[in-house]
Amino acid sequence: MRKKTFSTIIDKLYPLSFIALFILLWQIVCWMQVVPGFMLPSPGKVVSALIHDMPLLLQHAAVSLQESFYGLTAAVVTAFFLALLMDGCRFLRRSLYPLLVLSQTVPPVAIAPLLVLWLGYGLLPKAALIFITCFFPLAIGLLTGLQGVDRDIVRLYRSMGANKRQILFQVKLPAALDSFFAGLRIAVAYAIVGAVIAEWLGGNRGLGVYMTRARNSFSYDKMFAVIIVVSLLSLLLIKGVDLLQKRSMPWKRLK
Repeated sequence: MRKKTFSTIIDKLYPLSFIALFILLWQIVCWMQVVPGFMLPSPGKVVSALIHDMPLLLQHAAVSLQESFYGLTAAVVTAFFLALLMDGCRFLRRSLYPLLVLSQTVPPVAIAPLLVLWLGYGLLPKAALIFITCFFPLAIGLLTGLQGVDRDIVRLYRSMGANKRQILFQVKLPAALDSFFAGLRIAVAYAIVGAVIAEWLGGNRGLGVYMTRARNSFSYDKMFAVIIVVSLLSLLLIKGVDLLQKRSMPWKRLK
């Protein structure tokens, strides 16, 4: 047990040491004035801006999280049912799968102005962009998991008289959870980024709005501060997905 704990600590030290090295190099570049200070603020100035504007950043972050929640929830529900339909119907799978892949060739930045034009400047276009951004990894992840189920186990259940519903809930869905949560990790990271992109194009609240105002006022220390907030929110959401996966897959903890 102690050996496993020590190994876990060592594994966490690797990324922390890389981050510390990156910050050190960043500070050295600022000391040597390789880049003008107004273009690349020092880590100290970024931390100062982060602390000074923390109440305002939290208010904007709450708005971005709300938008992410609505868009991500809609993407999870829609992807779940569509993946089930595609898994159960070969015609739908062959018809819709290429369209799902094709949808990823259109950059979200190109879609965002159209959503604002069609849906206005409120919450709806932002949630719609997050939905579009998050839907693909969720649908493909779950579909891949459902299609990758061991066919011998499915045949065994059928030979014992199991119906399609029993096979779905007792065999396919438990086996597909790993792939689903892998897609969900990607989706929650995309959700915050999608919210920021949507807020660039319209609105009066949110981290994207804060970033736009900081850029227009040439406050690059505040821009770096909001980038840190976005990264931390994404990491927290990914950690939340990890905890949800552990609760949803208790058999993994027994291994």
